[in-house]
Amino acid sequence: MRQTESPRRALPGDAGRIAEVFLAARAEMTYLPDLHTDEETRRWIAHVVLLDDEVWVTGPDGEVAAFAALGDGWLEHLYVAPEAQGRGFGAALLALAKERRPDGLDLHVFQENAGARRFYERHGFTLVELGDGGGNEENLPDARYRWRPAARDA
Repeated sequence: MRQTESPRRALPGDAGRIAEVFLAARAEMTYLPDLHTDEETRRWIAHVVLLDDEVWVTGPDGEVAAFAALGDGWLEHLYVAPEAQGRGFGAALLALAKERRPDGLDLHVFQENAGARRFYERHGFTLVELGDGGGNEENLPDARYRWRPAARDA
């Protein structure tokens, strides 16, 4: 049985745990270059992501095990701590993101991140284009995905 709690808006005090989720999830992506120190990443989460994006968190017993950051029509970030993957946290955040952006969402994912690509495809996202990595600081090939709500009968 999947253990999830309803996502809630992130609070400034969640910044540390959000950063830890981000760092742990990306550490599993061994193909990523090391571009920033952990401290730089923690500052970026606290002073950029939490201020510029609409950030939601979820996890068991009120803990932060996953987070999503929404921009204007974009899913900027969706990360689940490695030990919490497969428990429905990512799916709960993605469902919320669709509710919060009912006109649709776009996202970028690294082409090499096959698990994330399958996850988004299972949840109704379609591949729009493959990129050469020139648009991300890692300079790694990426894929742009899009979700649009099903057409409603008039």
